[in-house]
Formats: sequence, C-alpha cells, structure tokens
Amino acid sequence: MWKTSLKMVTESSKLMTDPSFFPWLITTASRSVIGTARDLNKAEAAVSGIRSAGGSLKLLQLDLASLSSIRAAAVDLLNTGLNFDIVIANAGVMATPEGKTEDGFEMQFGTNAIGHFVLINRISPLLHSGSRIILLSSAAHAVADVNLDDINFEKSSYDPWIAYGRSKTAVAQLAVEFERRLASKGIHATAVHPGAIQTELQRHYGKELDDAIIQKTNEANARRGLPPFQWKTVQQGAATTVWCAAVAQEEEIGGKFCEDCHVTEINDSEGVTNGVRSYVFDKKKTEALWTKIEELVHEKF
Repeated sequence: MWKTSLKMVTESSKLMTDPSFFPWLITTASRSVIGTARDLNKAEAAVSGIRSAGGSLKLLQLDLASLSSIRAAAVDLLNTGLNFDIVIANAGVMATPEGKTEDGFEMQFGTNAIGHFVLINRISPLLHSGSRIILLSSAAHAVADVNLDDINFEKSSYDPWIAYGRSKTAVAQLAVEFERRLASKGIHATAVHPGAIQTELQRHYGKELDDAIIQKTNEANARRGLPPFQWKTVQQGAATTVWCAAVAQEEEIGGKFCEDCHVTEINDSEGVTNGVRSYVFDKKKTEALWTKIEELVHEKF
C-alpha cells in the first residue's frame, strides 16, 4: 500500500503552510513542493536537512496573521500556474497571550482559522478534481465550540485555551464546509488531529500547565477505558496527515475528522480525549462560520 501511495505523491504538486513538519512528503516529491513561512530565515534553517536529503522545496513568505500578506502570497501562487494536488494547512499558534492580528482579529482565531480560510479560497483556482485539502485541527477543539458573537473576546474575559479550542473547532468546521462546497468538483477536505507533539507550538506556556493538561486528559481517558496520554514524535504526529494525503480513499475522509490514521468517531463525553465533537458537523454552524468569516474579511467565496 505504501509503495502505491508513494507513487501517487511523487507525481503531485503540494502546498504546505509550515513545511518543516512533513519531510516525508517533501523528500519523495519529484515535481514541486511549496512551503510557506512567516520567517523565511528560520524556515530555511528548519528545512536544511530536507534539502540535503534531496527534497524539492520552494519557500514563500506568508504571515497568516496578515490579510495583506495572505493575499500577496496567493497572487504569487496563482502566478506559478501550478495545479496543487495536496494543500496542507499546518501552520498555527496555540495558547498565545491576548493579542490581535494585523487586521484586528483575536490572534488564534485569526491565524488558525481566518488565515487559512482566505488562503485556500484565494488559491482555489489551482485545485482540480482529485485535489485534497487537509486542515490541522486538534483534540482541543473539545474545549469550546465557536462563538460567532464574540470572536474577539470583546464580551468576555480572554482565556488562551478557550480561544485555542474555538480556533481549532473553526478549522474542523471549515474542513466540513469546504467538503460540502467542493466535493462536487472532485476536491475533498478533511480535518486532522495530529496528536500531542513537543514542538515550538508550546512556547507560550510551561511544564506545569502541560502536566495539568495531561492529568485531565488521563482522567478523561480512564473514564472511557482508554490508555494514558503519550507524547508523539514528529514523525508520528505527521502520520495522519500523510495518511489523509496519500493513503486513504478520498471518499473515506472527505468532510471527516481523522486521528491516528483513521476516521474517528463522534465523542461528546466530558474532557479532552479522542474522537470528535458533534458540533463540528452541524450544517447550520459550518455555514454560519463561513458567512461570518466572509463578512470579517470583506470577501465572498
């Protein structure tokens, strides 16, 4: 199965926001991979090992917290004339201090959800029948549903984890809505929980909070008869994205939420554990989210 999947990937063009997480996809590419990054110098250092291994990779400057940067990057991508077979929306921020994007959106919602929404829609002419869109969500979507009436925490006190949970719920709901709108064209979208991986994503909080989160996760897992929490390696964390990009059948994953290399089940039990909240698939919510973001960015897609 992996040989077949590798062949498919080597014949494709791919776009990734934050490409350093997916060396497997890059080093097997014989045509074109484009990765985006806010800091190109930092990105070059991160992918130097990939380049030395013979991977084909171009980097493009993109700040997901800036609509002007997103729109400029989209123009550059459209000008390449490439047809993208795989788009991986991997970049993001987690549990940041209270702050706003360049355009005044709460930082996590603006970066994780709005930024990728605008980028993917802007480059949609480069997608074709057979293309796949993979959006990185999180088990933390279980922390909170989206609150369209208070996206910027103007009516409530800011909580970095509520903000993160809302942003990752929005990412998952956007995957569902992309699927609903694009499946008739043969373009499929899916949301992925990669698992817990120790990277720079955790830079905004310390070990004590990590330990508290792990304890709560273990309590939730114990109630469901699941094994205790375990960190994943970067390679393990990338596995589900690779599975969705190159192994799973498109009709299997389209509009779904995937973890641990399978389509996961709905789980509305208490706590952050495996599975996906049912509100991710609520059609009224996904449509309302799409419309709200269009209003916020003053574009209709």
